[in-house]
Amino acid sequence: MPFRPAQQKDAAVAPDCATEPTTSAVGLPLPKNWLAVIAFIWAGQAVSMITSYAAGYAVVWYVTESTGSALVLAAMNVCVMLPIGLLSPFGGIVADKHNRKVIMIVADGAVGLVSLVAGFLILAGDVSLPLLLTVCLARAIGQAFHSPAMMAAMPMLVPDKHLLRINTLDQLLASIAGIGAPAFGIFLYTTLGFSSVMFLDFAGACVAVLGLVLAKVPTVADPSASQQHVLANLRDGWRAVAQTRGLVLLIGAVTLGMLIFGPLSALCPLMTYDHFGGDGYAASIAEAAFGIGMLVGSVVLMVWGGGKRLAGLIAVAAVIVGVATAICGLLPPTGFAGFVAMMGVMAVACAWFNGPLMTLTQRHVPDEKMGRAMGLIMAATGLSAPIGVALGGLLAEGIGVAPFFVVDGACCLALGLVMYLPKSVRALDSEGTC
Repeated sequence: MPFRPAQQKDAAVAPDCATEPTTSAVGLPLPKNWLAVIAFIWAGQAVSMITSYAAGYAVVWYVTESTGSALVLAAMNVCVMLPIGLLSPFGGIVADKHNRKVIMIVADGAVGLVSLVAGFLILAGDVSLPLLLTVCLARAIGQAFHSPAMMAAMPMLVPDKHLLRINTLDQLLASIAGIGAPAFGIFLYTTLGFSSVMFLDFAGACVAVLGLVLAKVPTVADPSASQQHVLANLRDGWRAVAQTRGLVLLIGAVTLGMLIFGPLSALCPLMTYDHFGGDGYAASIAEAAFGIGMLVGSVVLMVWGGGKRLAGLIAVAAVIVGVATAICGLLPPTGFAGFVAMMGVMAVACAWFNGPLMTLTQRHVPDEKMGRAMGLIMAATGLSAPIGVALGGLLAEGIGVAPFFVVDGACCLALGLVMYLPKSVRALDSEGTC
């Protein structure tokens, strides 16, 4: 399978901004209908994402109703997060060895089939926690192989100037699904039954597969990858990232940021209840404010395009998140309205982390090693969140939830202030931008 050597990449990532681009972000010829190809892929992914979120929330609600156990819910969350972090590097290896379009189709199709089987079992009355755990694990494993292939394929399908917008689209769709899909899932769960949500998830997976089948995705593979064992492949992927020192520092900073920010999602309901004296309704308002903020931040980034300084944008986002988090901890018990407002501000800035980092990685890593690079990044950020939750929970237990918000915000603020200081990080913004 042909692949483009790494040394050709620098010439390919700086298209003439004055004319309509005819090549992709990695220098491959673009068909005239490249936008239609992207539309086919992402329309299917959007439908699948909404149905998956609906099914996932139905699973959470069933576990809540049947067990009422926070421990069981926590275990289900771990089963969703850990496989993504642990298996993503291997998903990246597969993406660099084989046809990325086929990998995405197999991943989507396999998850859909698991939901279909689960739907029939639930319809027959054989619903159980092991069955739902299997569904959660299958979905996580599918994502661990689907996401590296998807992120590695995108630079081959869009011009460089639109790369950030496409990388942000996934986050935008997730925000929309996160706001509306839970209500949709509960509606189906209560009116048509649990099995109907699983069947809907299967239908969504079929739509995603159809979108991929109709789209033409170029094949770029690394011939040397098939001749290496797993550890050598992972080492090769790391070396591809490490060739750009600034990228390594930025990935490390974002991973640390995820570690710092991770506990906040788990502690926000406790902050509402313990510090502001709110109830479940108040907690849902704060969560909705965060979801809307993520949506707004994603839309802003897609319309704006992120500008020329993407690494600088990540640093600014960390500063905003840090300030907003610290303010939350300093608010008096009567300041719940301010807490909701700061949650929205925090979420807008959070939306500016993932897309710029993915875009910078895609610009500086050779195409044939892109899957492994994406897998390693997903592993780093995916594992940092549960570790952060565990460490943050212990600290918050010791000093109190409101003081924890102040400390956590100060740490995130400090990270943002120093993140853009290294010359190698700033150099990322001077290469391959329009």
